[in-house]
Amino acid sequence: MPDTTALRQHPRCFPARCMGLILAAGLALVATGCTTVSRSTSDAIRLLFQGRPDVTPTAEQVAALPYPQALIQAPDLSAVLVLGQIDDGRQVWYAGRNAVYYLQGNGLLAGSAGMGRTVAIRVEGEDPFLDLPSVQGPVAVQRRYDWMPGYRYGVPVTGSLRRTGAEDVTILGRTLHLARYEETLDGGGLSGSNTYWADPESGFIWKSRQYLAPGHAVEIVQLKPYRPAKS
Repeated sequence: MPDTTALRQHPRCFPARCMGLILAAGLALVATGCTTVSRSTSDAIRLLFQGRPDVTPTAEQVAALPYPQALIQAPDLSAVLVLGQIDDGRQVWYAGRNAVYYLQGNGLLAGSAGMGRTVAIRVEGEDPFLDLPSVQGPVAVQRRYDWMPGYRYGVPVTGSLRRTGAEDVTILGRTLHLARYEETLDGGGLSGSNTYWADPESGFIWKSRQYLAPGHAVEIVQLKPYRPAKS
């Protein structure tokens, strides 16, 4: 398990300590005191990592910036996400000015905005992701999706979640031995499977492939996870 001690900051407060690096890249970052990450900061970080066709940050680049970061690969976007704020337990991650992605603290996708669409995802009833290590399967997961465009709200989608084994996953040169889970989805025109690679003890999802909408799956890899301060 990677050492994330340095990431344990106040859940709504990310100090701007990367001024020199961003200025050296020809970008200006203005921050006063302790604040949430702004979109302009996220833009600057996005430019540091930009690449075509895929963004491929190095361990050194990720470590040089103090902010929690994740990598997203979508059909229309490849970017480093930067955690901007925590809103009632929901994490708000910026992909520069292109899009915003919402994640639960365990890495479960909760929606997105931007790139011409807005998606909200919520689990109804018992949530097996709150205790993922106990899942062997199959376990039912009932969700509701809101999709724009299309004005489709409260669309029911049923998942069937089960553990399918274990795999070694390498992230920024470090290999993690993770539990693999598959979740088949059905309903509202959404037919496919979400895949999760999670810490076998905590259930934290380090890597995943999750559907936002029919035909639109995104892959998310946690590069520098957020860890709340311990009281």
